Amino acid sequence: MLKPSPNGSSIRHPDSVPILLIADKDGNISEFPELQMAGMSNGRFIRPAVSDLIPLPEGSELFTLPGRFPVGWDSATEEPVVLIENPFSKGQIQAVAAFMAPAHTAILTSSYQTQQGAPALPLFAYTAVGWYQDRFWVAGFRSDQDKRQDASQYRQKTVESRTRNKLKQHKNNRLIQHLGKCCLTYGCPAARNYFLGRWEAPLPTSPACNARCLGCISLQPSGCCPATQDRITFVPSVKEITQIAIPHLEEADNPIVSFGQGCEGEPLLQADIIAKAIQMVRSHTNRGTINLNSNSSLPQSVARLAQAGLDSIRVSLNSAQETFYNRYYRPQNYSFADVMQSIDVMKDNGRFVSLNYFILPGFTDSEQEFTALCHLLRSHHPDFIQLRNLNIDPEWYLKSLSFPVDAEALGMRLWLARIRKEFPLLRFGYFNPQTPIHTAAPANIR
Repeated sequence: MLKPSPNGSSIRHPDSVPILLIADKDGNISEFPELQMAGMSNGRFIRPAVSDLIPLPEGSELFTLPGRFPVGWDSATEEPVVLIENPFSKGQIQAVAAFMAPAHTAILTSSYQTQQGAPALPLFAYTAVGWYQDRFWVAGFRSDQDKRQDASQYRQKTVESRTRNKLKQHKNNRLIQHLGKCCLTYGCPAARNYFLGRWEAPLPTSPACNARCLGCISLQPSGCCPATQDRITFVPSVKEITQIAIPHLEEADNPIVSFGQGCEGEPLLQADIIAKAIQMVRSHTNRGTINLNSNSSLPQSVARLAQAGLDSIRVSLNSAQETFYNRYYRPQNYSFADVMQSIDVMKDNGRFVSLNYFILPGFTDSEQEFTALCHLLRSHHPDFIQLRNLNIDPEWYLKSLSFPVDAEALGMRLWLARIRKEFPLLRFGYFNPQTPIHTAAPANIR
């Protein structure tokens, strides 16, 4: 079984397209030198350019894909080739994908051919990966230089020790106890940083949601696959929230506290509690950023939170096209127009707006999605785009959205270059940025 070599920060790209990776029925991964790796974009097999490839980031994982034959690239015929038999042993053969560490964005998804009756893939992102010069390479790029969730920034023993100590100190705070499970059981990077007393800390508040997202990671009503973590089961009190938020903002380096996490529903449904908590926090400290990660479905609640002192909002979007947005979020009692109005409300109040823009190569960089995103950016003027990989089975997602199989894609690099050229003031990254208190943008300018 292959093992990744130490990540070479000085090596940017390989000299040649890497070798295809395959896996046996037991999940043992090996290279198949007769074929190069390939990637996929809206069902099309593509040989990646060497400039699209970087060493597998530290903290990434490799997955085998059950019920899916690996697809490689034949450099002699310039065509994709499907492997349906394991060339090294009897039994099942499986495709391989990489789940990249945070702060990295995919250029191509893993290449495979799905067999009849194959199970849906769990809710992770599946990036094309290959093997060359004793290391794994992925089709992606680093989208944020912030190291707040890098594997090199923590030691697990320290995380466990500090987490257990804080849990003992706050036995009656249900929210801290909940975050302890997120940290120790699920390895949540945000919860981990809270217990380490640095950077961005999570503040989950809502067990309920007003959307039924296809890729919800905390409650999975779609029936596609199990949720990857348990959703919070209670609404924390103002005291429980501020026992986390106030010390963190007062003491942490570059502090941010964020309502709206993967382990909850929609925080705007708890706007009353959040508004009171924000006011309590700001009565104690003006340090740091108070952020809301949200589907932004309730503009009146957003306005209330902005007036209470909310500094920034991250608006989750899978698509700038209303039809595809609705097919993914399946909103209940709100509309795409409400989401856009929430952006306007924050901008009118001089606050900072990020788009949590879910990236799936072949969909995100399609011509029609590019045009729709440009219209949104011109009309509503968000400040920042977070280039986050969409955690979902790519084929199931595209089928569920009824996305045209013949839709042409620009390619992720060209897509990003064109967006940058069209909107030179727009910023890009992966994480919530820290913003100055109440000075993110001039009021009433859109």
